[in-house]
Amino acid sequence: MSLDPLLHASPIIQIHAYAAILAFGIGAFVLFRRKGDARHRFWGKVWVAVMVIVAFSSLFIWTIRTVGPFSPIHLLSLLTFGLLYRGVSYARRHQIKLHMRTMQATYIAALVVAGLLSFYPGRIMYKVVFGPEGATPAKLALGLGVLLALTVLSWLLLRFRRTPRGRAFLLSH
Repeated sequence: MSLDPLLHASPIIQIHAYAAILAFGIGAFVLFRRKGDARHRFWGKVWVAVMVIVAFSSLFIWTIRTVGPFSPIHLLSLLTFGLLYRGVSYARRHQIKLHMRTMQATYIAALVVAGLLSFYPGRIMYKVVFGPEGATPAKLALGLGVLLALTVLSWLLLRFRRTPRGRAFLLSH
């Protein structure tokens, strides 16, 4: 793993990548903690602002061109703007179930799916993780292990949150 490909990328790609990594972390924090309190609202607003930076910066990344400077992934950026707007408007109208579903869908579509697409061979994040020589069996096994560990940890956190002890823990923090 080497950050050189990212450090030598254009400034817009660097802004986009760093904002996406930040949004991924903040989004996970907001999704896994108690909902509706002042911290949730604060970090939710921060997450939306960072997501706007992620989506806006992606409109100026033209490494894959299908129609002029744009590609199908730019449609995901437009979808992200729409989902963010809807999610915030649902929260303001106190339609909490719709707000929750919309924000979860935004996190999955704009960060998880788009993030996985950034690891396509030849792209910068692929080079960051696998190096210029590409993916070796050992690197792929390590990557799958980390992905599996994160999936299990997420599942455990969701289960813990649903238990009386988990709810008490989250309410006290």
